[in-house]
Amino acid sequence: MSILTYILGVPLLAAIVLAFVPRSFAVIMRFVAIAATLVSAVLAVVMFCRFQAGAAGYQFEQQVNWVKSLGISYHVGVDGINVGLVLMGAIVAFAAACCSGGINRREKEFYILLLVMVGGILGAFASLDLFFFYFFHEFALVPTFIMIGLWGMGERKNYATFQITLYLSIGALIALIGLIALYSQSGAHTFDIPALTEYVKSHPLSASAQNFIFPLLLFGFGILVSLWPFHTWAPMGYGSAPAPTAMLHAGVLKKFGLYGLIRVALPLMPDAAHQWVQAIAWLAMGNLVYCGWVAMRQKNFNWLIGYSSVAHMGFIFLGIATLSLLGVTGAVLVMIAHGFLAALTFSLSGYVYQQTGTLEISQLGGLLRRMPFIGTALIMAAFAGCGLPGFANFAGEVTVLFGAWSVPTLRTVTVLACWGALIIGAIYMLRAVRNMLHADLPTRWAGVVDAPHAWRKLPFVVLLASLIVFGCFPRLLTDKISPSVKSIVEMVNPVSPTTTAAVDLQK
Repeated sequence: MSILTYILGVPLLAAIVLAFVPRSFAVIMRFVAIAATLVSAVLAVVMFCRFQAGAAGYQFEQQVNWVKSLGISYHVGVDGINVGLVLMGAIVAFAAACCSGGINRREKEFYILLLVMVGGILGAFASLDLFFFYFFHEFALVPTFIMIGLWGMGERKNYATFQITLYLSIGALIALIGLIALYSQSGAHTFDIPALTEYVKSHPLSASAQNFIFPLLLFGFGILVSLWPFHTWAPMGYGSAPAPTAMLHAGVLKKFGLYGLIRVALPLMPDAAHQWVQAIAWLAMGNLVYCGWVAMRQKNFNWLIGYSSVAHMGFIFLGIATLSLLGVTGAVLVMIAHGFLAALTFSLSGYVYQQTGTLEISQLGGLLRRMPFIGTALIMAAFAGCGLPGFANFAGEVTVLFGAWSVPTLRTVTVLACWGALIIGAIYMLRAVRNMLHADLPTRWAGVVDAPHAWRKLPFVVLLASLIVFGCFPRLLTDKISPSVKSIVEMVNPVSPTTTAAVDLQK
């Protein structure tokens, strides 16, 4: 049995176990959730370390036929594109479970939903079958709606639940139509992604089929990713969600659409991808510049990091728009780095909310005096969000920018992206840090306390360490990512792109 089955199966098995635990045993439920996610995280680290960079094909594969007549099977495996995403998802899941101590009502339901969400997320990124790829995503998405509605915060949490449900349901439906159309138009009669890819290599989709399916996947997945202008659900949803839910959705689940574009849309519909390059690049500018401007105007910290999360998606779309080895490699790297960063910032905001009962920036101030560890972690998260060297975000963003600059038609967009990343991002993040952590400490916050012990600090340390390790040693990821991205880029471009810059940058 593949290690991937254990990684995604342990949280789901733990959710079933919790269904039989009396609801009065809240401590046991929390322990089971933390233990299950810890086991998944440890197994994911082992898998990542055992992954052989540059090896052909998928690794740690397992395939079991389910509906043979339709070509549906339980098929899991990883290559360079999703091995880092599975690792990131498992680590964030463990951190989210550790940060769930603030849940003090209906704990049983919360931890069951949390574990179901984790299992669905890991299953979506590990699946190599389109049916289970979509099924696991929906399996993880439903708990998101319920958790915001029941354990959310703020007066508008019910409206936020309605809005996020509406947007994401529409996006998932559009993507589903595109996937079904892909299955029917390909003629391969299989949902298996590797088999479908090999078939399309020798039997390319017609131009009309590509022009019909690609926009469905682009905008279906784009809505799930908060592509501008379909982004308004994200800041409100994250601003109202409990911290563990925001960590998992903003950090991990939101990457599902981007992963789908890279894994499915680009290699199977290369002609349509070339036609949509400019549109994708300019829509990415909406994320980077417009959402950055809106973030500058936010007075609630959760809303600010919600818009910041949406803005960072622009880098990934810009990397995808390059259709080059360097750009798409950077896009995957940003996906992983942003997952750790989003989880870190939402976990820190959750801790601040537990201590103060508010995230209104104007009501906070001087918190660094009372919470030196949390304040320092928040400053480091802000630096990472600004793309400071030494953090994984810098490695991903600079790779995307180099990749975009190497495409002459994208140079104007690249200049605007640099402006949005270096100027706008720095303004709203550093201003928030100044207003929340420095200046005078209001008397009513004199009683707030820092993270009291090592166990409470652990999730923040794990997420920060991940950002720093992959920021200082990006080749841990790029050596694994690049060979798999190269095979996709070669399908998108008839002539394999020669980009020695990618090798030089990794060195």
